Amino acid sequence: MIAIDSSVLIDLLGDDPRAETVEDTLRQALARGPVVVCDVVISEVVAGLGFGAEIVDTLEEAGIRFSAIEARSAIRAGEMQRRYKQRMKSEGRVPVSPRTVPDFLIGAHALLQCSGLISRDAGFFRDYFKGLKVIVPQGA
Repeated sequence: MIAIDSSVLIDLLGDDPRAETVEDTLRQALARGPVVVCDVVISEVVAGLGFGAEIVDTLEEAGIRFSAIEARSAIRAGEMQRRYKQRMKSEGRVPVSPRTVPDFLIGAHALLQCSGLISRDAGFFRDYFKGLKVIVPQGA
């Protein structure tokens, strides 16, 4: 089971120029097994594109299933968020675009409940979620 990140879905559903590349990556992942989204990804896609309840139907038509975040993933996300804040503070850095809890929830869900994550943000996920297989759509 492979998770898909909200930024990639926004590319796909928002008629982004990268949509074709994302569609190819999604098709390849679906050929290997289930592709899922978690609660946070659905929320971010709705916030980003203005979809409402129809997002669930749209995702199902694309072959993407829903997978709720389990408690153990939520705990790991909180631990990683805390580690991130400590790391930034110890390095005296103020990030240009700070990482928020949703980023960590997506990563923890993919690491603990799935076998990989389709995302354009490979550096972040590989840094904080060691061992997570990150699939980056070519050209993304």
